[in-house]
Amino acid sequence: MGKVNVSKLKTFTGHNDCVYTLERTQYDHMFFSGAGDGMVVFWNLMESENGQLIAKLPNSVYSLHYLKNQNLLVAGHNYDGIHLLDWEKKEEVGSLKMTDHAIFDINSFENHLYVSDASGTVTVVDLKSLHVVYKINNSLKSARAIAINEQSREMAVGYSDNKVRIFNLDDYQLVRELEGHENSVFTVKYSPDGQLLVTAGRDAHLKIWDVQAGYLELEDIVAHMYAINNLDFSPDGKHFVTCSMDKSIKIWDTHAFRLLKVIDKARHAGHGTSVNKLLWSSYKDLLVSASDDRAISVWDIEFDS
Repeated sequence: MGKVNVSKLKTFTGHNDCVYTLERTQYDHMFFSGAGDGMVVFWNLMESENGQLIAKLPNSVYSLHYLKNQNLLVAGHNYDGIHLLDWEKKEEVGSLKMTDHAIFDINSFENHLYVSDASGTVTVVDLKSLHVVYKINNSLKSARAIAINEQSREMAVGYSDNKVRIFNLDDYQLVRELEGHENSVFTVKYSPDGQLLVTAGRDAHLKIWDVQAGYLELEDIVAHMYAINNLDFSPDGKHFVTCSMDKSIKIWDTHAFRLLKVIDKARHAGHGTSVNKLLWSSYKDLLVSASDDRAISVWDIEFDS
């Protein structure tokens, strides 16, 4: 097993509350963050100074989603629906009061936006008209996370009733239910090749499912001490990272499902509180992490062959 070298390159500060979400742009070195202070901020990995404020909303922002084709940012504004932002002009260009619940995740496929909220609803929004076209109601517990598999045209949704549900993106019908988690599922992610689905949540277990084998469960790993909040794959798909309420970030081998490295405060000057979100950038393969400590950290990760 090759050695993994980790070094902390920089810390971005400026948020006044817990940083809950990170989102990519079409540029590898640029990303957005959203936080409990309602601020949506734009950052540049090539620079060291703090970011630019894109929008200031009255309530917490748990979710952001970048629409590459329109070059717009969608912000999930708790209790007030979604806001479409022209981030370069720092202007709101549209909004939809579609729910009065907390919005936990946003994703998109083709011409539709998918918004999951605390009522257990996944709302399908037509991006051109900004109208609701369908509501997926398969649980009374929160719909916490959404992942899109473009190859199979499926959507995985993690819920607080401990289940992961797979929906067909052509008619939004339920394809299957995945059981096995013992508590809320906070994060779901397909591998870049679409062959694996990785899920995790409050039970601190990491579950890996084989998509082509009908979502056969391949692994069940006790991965952290406390809830796993998020995960992301490396740009080449060979590795993935998890982050937890236990304040740590862990690096894993995608194919062997093996733990390779732990990033924490004691060994790497990591976060001092819960780590909420990860973004593994294509820019120099840098890893970005966001935490309850209000900071955004940037990590250089090198794999020795």
